[in-house]
Amino acid sequence: MNKQKPTDNLTTEVYASSAMRSAAPTQTLPTQGTTPQVAYRMVKDETYAETRPELNLATFVTTYMDEEATRLMNEAINVNYIDQTEYPRVALICGRCINMVANLWHTPEKEEWKTGAVGIGSSEACMLGGVAAWLRWRERRKAAGKPCDKPNLVMSSAYQVVWEKFCQLWQIEMRTVPLSEDHLTLDPEQALALCDEHTICIVPICGVTWTGLNDDVEALDKALDAYNKRTGYDIPIHVDAASGGFILPFTKPQCKWDFRLKWVYSISTSGHKYGLVYPGLGWVVWKDKQYLPAEMSFSVNYLGASIKQVGLNFSRPAAQILGQYYNFIRYGMEGYKAIQETSMEVARYCHEQIGKMKCFRNYSKEVDNPLFIWQMCPNYDRTAKWTLYDLQDKLKQSGWMVPAYTMPKNIEQMVVMRVVVRQGFSRQMADELLRDIADAVAEFDALKYPTTSRLKYEQQEKQYGKVFAH
Repeated sequence: MNKQKPTDNLTTEVYASSAMRSAAPTQTLPTQGTTPQVAYRMVKDETYAETRPELNLATFVTTYMDEEATRLMNEAINVNYIDQTEYPRVALICGRCINMVANLWHTPEKEEWKTGAVGIGSSEACMLGGVAAWLRWRERRKAAGKPCDKPNLVMSSAYQVVWEKFCQLWQIEMRTVPLSEDHLTLDPEQALALCDEHTICIVPICGVTWTGLNDDVEALDKALDAYNKRTGYDIPIHVDAASGGFILPFTKPQCKWDFRLKWVYSISTSGHKYGLVYPGLGWVVWKDKQYLPAEMSFSVNYLGASIKQVGLNFSRPAAQILGQYYNFIRYGMEGYKAIQETSMEVARYCHEQIGKMKCFRNYSKEVDNPLFIWQMCPNYDRTAKWTLYDLQDKLKQSGWMVPAYTMPKNIEQMVVMRVVVRQGFSRQMADELLRDIADAVAEFDALKYPTTSRLKYEQQEKQYGKVFAH
């Protein structure tokens, strides 16, 4: 950025300033600064095309909150949650949030303050749940005089990448059950077939990132109970409920997936997904304090008092915690139910309408959470001159972010698209999306020659064989 002219000051028009005549800095700090108004405008103008979050149907992350919630969080943007000596009321509010989440999941714990922790996101919450399971397993092995060098974890191949990170960082073998035409979610019997005395836990998912479906935790718990009795093992369940943790309690309260089940010892969720808070918040809750190993709690005294903390990260924002508590007060049970059921209704509508298009086939008949995937219909696909990647690019031209991607191991040749419905995505917007999809398909159907992605797809098909279709 060029050196600012002496005439530039707070009264200079933004687009008349010298900063606006210079290229944006990319390598080094500018020699001189500029006014807040000009700095704001430069950043805002560069990201303008990315500021329509309501059209981003790829992300699970909350993109809409009340103005009052946004103001509340902005006013706490400089508050560090971990400094509990300076901000004791924030720590108290965090404890209240953990209580509310734990009771939402039917915790049996009778203590006034339930056993849980806040995370930067559901990834940290998953890590904490996994670490606790690993430490409990290691302690049992040590007590029995057995080696602790070969821990493993069992879950579906449709895992979120945090679990791959966890297993790699803590040197735990990941054993995955592949998806198939007959098993669209985790098959309990196949999961148990992978278990042994070294298994630290089984991780079912409620709200699979790849598909939107829920693993059957109740069936897994029942099968695991019989397995543990037969083998003498003590393998528990950690539920990765990043999405489903704030969906199931309101849309399917009768469904048993939580602490009502015997072997569910811990659950993690994402407050910044269907907890309806802006990015940077996760929660993990244990069934009882006995399931949280003491060595996971660290104490420091250099902030003015002795502070105990459970987490991978130390400093963390308080704003998201206040935002979560605001939502709990603002919406209550009925409000959350209304919001989540609306998202479910819009998702089911989109699912139904897309399923009616002759070129598409839905992955599943039901919609478990406000998201779903679909693929090209095999009969249509044989003569099509385009792929779902072309549709993704075409929708981008209208501002929509609808991802196309390949499925996990065993069905990795299947290409699908996914829509994630969140608060802020209405039925009217759904109709706009469906019209844009229909218009794009009509345009593709009129093509005389195949697209580049189609030619690449056909080449891969010859190399690997036909894609999986059910």
